[in-house]
Amino acid sequence: MSKQSYKVCFCFRRRFRLAATEAPPTIKALFEQYSENGIMNADHLHRFLVEVQKQEKATVEDAQVIMHSTSDIFHRKGFNLETFFKYLFGDSNPAFDPHPTVHQDMNAPLSHYYIFTGHNSYLTGNQLNSDCSDVPIIKALERGVRVIELDIWPNSNKDDVDVLHGGTLTAPVALSKCLRSIKNHAFTASEYPVVITLEDHLTPDLQAKVAKMVTETFGEILFTPKTESLAEFPSPESLKRRVIISTKPPKEYLKAKEAKPSGNSSQKEKDSSVEAWGGEIPSFKSGSTAEYKEDVYEEDDEEEDLQGDNCAPEYRSIIAIHAGKGKGGLDDWLKVDPDKVRRLSLSEQELEKAAKTHGPQIVRFTQRNVLRVYPKGIRVDSSNYNPLIGWMHGAQMVAFNMQGYGRSLWVMQGMFRANGGCGYVKKPDILMGCDPHGNVFDPRATLPVKITLKVTVYMGEGWYYDFSHTHFDAYSPPDFYTRVGIAGVPADTIMKRTKAIEDNWIPSWNEEFEFPLTVPELALLRIEVHEYDMSEKDDFGGQTCLPISELRKGIRAVPLYSQKGEKYKSVKLLMHFDMV
Repeated sequence: MSKQSYKVCFCFRRRFRLAATEAPPTIKALFEQYSENGIMNADHLHRFLVEVQKQEKATVEDAQVIMHSTSDIFHRKGFNLETFFKYLFGDSNPAFDPHPTVHQDMNAPLSHYYIFTGHNSYLTGNQLNSDCSDVPIIKALERGVRVIELDIWPNSNKDDVDVLHGGTLTAPVALSKCLRSIKNHAFTASEYPVVITLEDHLTPDLQAKVAKMVTETFGEILFTPKTESLAEFPSPESLKRRVIISTKPPKEYLKAKEAKPSGNSSQKEKDSSVEAWGGEIPSFKSGSTAEYKEDVYEEDDEEEDLQGDNCAPEYRSIIAIHAGKGKGGLDDWLKVDPDKVRRLSLSEQELEKAAKTHGPQIVRFTQRNVLRVYPKGIRVDSSNYNPLIGWMHGAQMVAFNMQGYGRSLWVMQGMFRANGGCGYVKKPDILMGCDPHGNVFDPRATLPVKITLKVTVYMGEGWYYDFSHTHFDAYSPPDFYTRVGIAGVPADTIMKRTKAIEDNWIPSWNEEFEFPLTVPELALLRIEVHEYDMSEKDDFGGQTCLPISELRKGIRAVPLYSQKGEKYKSVKLLMHFDMV
């Protein structure tokens, strides 16, 4: 890269010099400090790893391995500035452990974990008229999703079972095909259990057919409890490579009501993405309870437990996690039974409403039982909501439309990069215990600051290689800026931004930000790059979301991802992280 020209009119071209990637002043100063006569040897690098990168267990041998893997054959005895900078900005120096493994205790009950959960996992697009297919199910499993939702209905001849979004124009897919695909791809990304949540609209004879289909497809890997209801959930470790069925009480098919698409267009527009990369995550204060009565697809209207004559016994026997609300209100739904555990489902609106009056009660319920939260029905564009509302109340299954994209989904993907990407993340201790007075964590309480996260955004590179030179601006190089902030409890949630660097493919910001955190256990670092556009919407230039609990201190290379969560080949930032 030396010069680049942009056509402004028929007879005039603007030319810009394209500088090579160069270490920022801070990196140059560190190299001077940890080198002699322009060379950093293994002892120097070891001291840098311990003192700057905070890798207390690093050895001189580790430093030698880094040098051999980074330097060319002419620089094996030590780093010069160029090779030192190459190491810092390279793939072997990520913000996470470069060799991620499952490192959390996996022997606690399932209720002690956040679980990567999909909603309407069979849909290829929107909630109204997209196709139903096993392809999005396969994609979700390959990304580590551990809970797959299937809505099961009688087919047109009433003699077999289809998967589709009832009351809409979605084209069905056979249940048998979905089950086979789940079996074939369940454990490609993770060995930990896959839960299939069924939304059941079947007659007893078709329930029996589903039971046979499920047992024949999964065989020995299907987990069926020895008793009708569990006194405590098994652990993810004990359920490795097993498939679990969870469903609400079956209704008589003839009584099932098909929801009709309704709602005005302005409401739908309000929930659709307002920007090319997805609207900002809804704040906790904005809420949506005023729209509560407009939820036109209240799908999970759960009733009493699995009782009655309308349920095929063989179908009941395959259900390991029973779902049910009971006939009362919130107080009844959130009762904790000391003798059995269950799953409760609430829409995002129901949760928001309940959180205002029953926050600690929800936390106490989720210490033993499973809470599933699902998107409100007017999200016909397959958009999502703020997952932190569920997580900070202990909800294990915060169900998302994985076929969409946007900032909320980026946070979801970021959360489950933790714990080796296995799809199960241990809930923090603050949500699992109580204080000496018997009080549990109150998500609405104001708490003191525990730690302060310091983030420095040095520079970025890679857009020149991953985008066409006119992608961001037809007449000049891009004007990049970075947004950086926290997704967490309300007191911790904030976004800040750097200045925009004009006409530069390799922007250097060198800006530091501080984030005081009251509940760092639930905080994620959000990072986005955009290209400033004075006349139109700013262009998207990459994003990532990192759980702070797994962030490595020091100077790190941070790769960025597309709107759909796909990693760019070249685009990344150089950043510094510290916690005090």
